[in-house]
Amino acid sequence: MVDIAKGVLGGAWALLVGWILPTALNVGLFVIAVAPSLRHTGPVEKLWPAASGSAALLLLAASVLLGLVLSALQNLLYRMLEGYLLWPSRLYRLGCARRTRAKQNLQDRLTVLRLERRQRSEGSLPPDLAARLAELSADPEMTRVLAKDRLRSATQRALLREKLARYPISDEQMAPTRLGNAIRRLEEYGYDRYRLDTQVMWNELTGVSPEQVRKQVDLARANVDFFIALLAGHVIVIVAAAATLAAAGSDPTVLLITIVGLSALLPLWYLAAVSSTDEWAASVRALVNVGRKPLAESLGLKLPVDLAAERTMWDLVTKLSRIPYHERAAALDQFRADTPAGPVAG
Repeated sequence: MVDIAKGVLGGAWALLVGWILPTALNVGLFVIAVAPSLRHTGPVEKLWPAASGSAALLLLAASVLLGLVLSALQNLLYRMLEGYLLWPSRLYRLGCARRTRAKQNLQDRLTVLRLERRQRSEGSLPPDLAARLAELSADPEMTRVLAKDRLRSATQRALLREKLARYPISDEQMAPTRLGNAIRRLEEYGYDRYRLDTQVMWNELTGVSPEQVRKQVDLARANVDFFIALLAGHVIVIVAAAATLAAAGSDPTVLLITIVGLSALLPLWYLAAVSSTDEWAASVRALVNVGRKPLAESLGLKLPVDLAAERTMWDLVTKLSRIPYHERAAALDQFRADTPAGPVAG
């Protein structure tokens, strides 16, 4: 019974922290800042509870219900914030180009710092690297930021590398928003390293991976969910407050403060969601690294000793799961556990 209770609570924790708690905060904001201006309108006056106990119960029920609704809509919310849904094609291309330039700028800044450090330690650089350093240092757009970068401590320079790590490795995978790229980098990890497409094989991978690793992924994502739900709820409260300004007997001062205050918080919650993807990416990396072997065994395959052979195997497995069967998929036979072929891990 204890194990069952732990399992139930563990599964509900991500939902509670990720969606219901931030929804409760937004419902509370609505009740405090917007609802009083609607207190005497027809529909609200009929639904307004007379007793404080009933009000608390209604607040709790609304928080749980709306939290569940947001959780059910999470894919839509993520896709809008990642730049995949409701984005015009032109705006999408402009966003991708802007994020690509930002990534390149970070790469160039870190390259200059690395080459300058090497130049100080070795006294000189090979001609090609010296030419590259001179080219980057002479760039007018880089001059101002490089002056500040040179004053950064080792910790502050590590933060630049952390920002760069929030982009996918391949520019072809670039998304138009910061959040989209921060999530895309964890989605491409398995494919880039092992040719294991975690987007296709996610259910199989999580089904056989160690329980602790799966929990880490769920808890890490819950942190991102929290800020996504908080941001979505703020938008709803802002829209409700703006609509309430026209209501008779409304308090425009409180409503305007609510609109301005929550609007100022939106970028903060968005950046917090982007930063929270770091732990999510680390947990997905662990899931791929430790889950590959049990996944291969569960599929009746042996994990090859050679990394190139392993990449070939996962590429075949992914294609077999993603596209209709083709006779070329028979190449996977060499990796089957009951087929003595090639150097495989015993």
